[in-house]
Amino acid sequence: MKEGITAPPAEAGDTLTRLEQEGEIAADYLEGLLDIADLDGDIDMDVEADRAAVSIVSDGDGRDLKKLVGRDGEVLEALQELTRLAVHRETGDRSRLMLDVAGFRANKRAELSEIGAEAASEAKSSGEPVKLKPMTPFERKVVHDAVKAAGLRSESEGEEPQRFVVVLPA
Repeated sequence: MKEGITAPPAEAGDTLTRLEQEGEIAADYLEGLLDIADLDGDIDMDVEADRAAVSIVSDGDGRDLKKLVGRDGEVLEALQELTRLAVHRETGDRSRLMLDVAGFRANKRAELSEIGAEAASEAKSSGEPVKLKPMTPFERKVVHDAVKAAGLRSESEGEEPQRFVVVLPA
């Protein structure tokens, strides 16, 4: 390279390629898991909000896949962490991959967005902060996004696992 000339900045395509690679690694890992557990499911991959998103979906009623969700998504959370570790082992980079099984997270996201919008509306009309019940980091993030979309501010308070969102009036 000549002196005074710098390399072009990393392309957005580089990030997209890296996230697609994360999705591929995660899909391979999850397909192996499905085979071991003798569960039927298809893997869908996407890139959403600068993170790889992988979903395990079923053509049928998905009852078998619900075992991978567990009570309140506890098994899904653990499976997501294991999948992130598998990606980290292959790439050497920390992954922010999001995993969904049988539409659990998608349904939860819609429900939490509604909770955030309702809390924002309550804070606007009452002029008082609205405290919500304790939530996981994923749940809090969705609520914070919904509150921001409603034009208000929110913050998390407390310590895990009792950390919760407070919606602040304007």
